[in-house]
Amino acid sequence: MSQSELNSEPAIELSHVSKLFRRQKQRTVKELLPALFGGQSAVESFWALNDISLTIQKGETIGIIGPNGSGKSTLLKLIAGVSQPTKGTIKIHGRIAPLIELGAGFHPELTGRENVFLNGVILGMTRAEVEAKFKTIVDFAELWDFIDEPVKHYSSGMYLRLAFSVAVNTNPEILLIDEILAVGDEAFQNKCFNRLKEFKHSGKTIIYVSHNRKSIVEFCTRVVYINKSHLEKTGLPSEVCQYYSETEA
Repeated sequence: MSQSELNSEPAIELSHVSKLFRRQKQRTVKELLPALFGGQSAVESFWALNDISLTIQKGETIGIIGPNGSGKSTLLKLIAGVSQPTKGTIKIHGRIAPLIELGAGFHPELTGRENVFLNGVILGMTRAEVEAKFKTIVDFAELWDFIDEPVKHYSSGMYLRLAFSVAVNTNPEILLIDEILAVGDEAFQNKCFNRLKEFKHSGKTIIYVSHNRKSIVEFCTRVVYINKSHLEKTGLPSEVCQYYSETEA
């Protein structure tokens, strides 16, 4: 889908979004002694994201790039509603399927079959809808031999297969993907990308975080470069990826 063909309606609107985290400050043994005897423990704050404003139109495929720790995954979690912004507002227009953390929403003691139903309901499907899609989900995941095994016995690749298959079969309008397609064998990765291309051509909105700039350039219609918690640049994939490469040099 070309940029001119994209729906002019927004799928996601972020206005001056910031996220503050607090963590225990690492200290020397000498610095720790007062805390052991009733002193206050040192806590440091840091902005994982700072003043991010971004509108993503329906039908866009957005690549998110940037160094480790720049705030990419935090951005996806805010969009998914997993975490809330400290400042600013986020508006979502459409049903989201997040593939942010491998197996998130899966219960390790439950079987693959039980987790399909659990995860499907978490992602907004009714039990009847999951039942109607169950065969399609397991066919795509290629896990019939293991579907009644507890997922705690699954490999990371098997987790990916099931998680991805459930997510794409919820018929989401917005799909969030954070690096997890790096898991699993090459054949299944290609299968996933082919399904994502179908989503793209059908006008779905996709947000894709990856360190693989080649796939970002080939797959995305626009790229957002996050650096040091700020949105540093957005534009055509080839131009933004080239800018990122130059800043690394």
